[in-house]
Amino acid sequence: MNRRHMFRALGLTVIAAAAMAGCAGMDAPPESTPVAEMTDYKLGSGDALRVIVFGEEQLSGEFRVDGSGKVAMPLIGEVPAKNRTARDLEADITRRLSQGYVKDAKVSVEVMNHRPFFILGEVRNPGQYQYVNGMTALSAVAMAGGYTYRAKEEYVLITRGSDPKKELRKAPITTPVMPDDVVRIPERYF
Repeated sequence: MNRRHMFRALGLTVIAAAAMAGCAGMDAPPESTPVAEMTDYKLGSGDALRVIVFGEEQLSGEFRVDGSGKVAMPLIGEVPAKNRTARDLEADITRRLSQGYVKDAKVSVEVMNHRPFFILGEVRNPGQYQYVNGMTALSAVAMAGGYTYRAKEEYVLITRGSDPKKELRKAPITTPVMPDDVVRIPERYF
């Protein structure tokens, strides 16, 4: 092999590698939400809750977070729930009930049904699925029937439901999935 052919082969290799690297990075910027921030489940519109006021059966029951992010409770009216944890809501309901309605109120709030998440792209059954605590993108793929033969399995593209900008981000397959998230499995080209 002469020098000319060797440099031509080397040049083509460099160009091909650069093109492939460029394609891999063009999908989306990397995920930037810290995992610790995603561990506490934040309530949102559509969540079904069980609220128990101990010793007060008529104040206990099943409630749903409405479209405005509030829970309508007997006696105390609407209580803001959106973007709060169940423990935060418990404390707020306890405080409100203790203001002249129930002496020494003890309240428990439990999430019965979570909002769904969505999975699209190269999975066998794309669509809307019920969120389960502790989900990762890989378990979401499993719920959707697994990868298609064209799937790129190394990472996912995710749009966080909690992100006001709704930016598409590149994330590892082990990233946590939260309600209202949209997970997209990209297609591989080779």
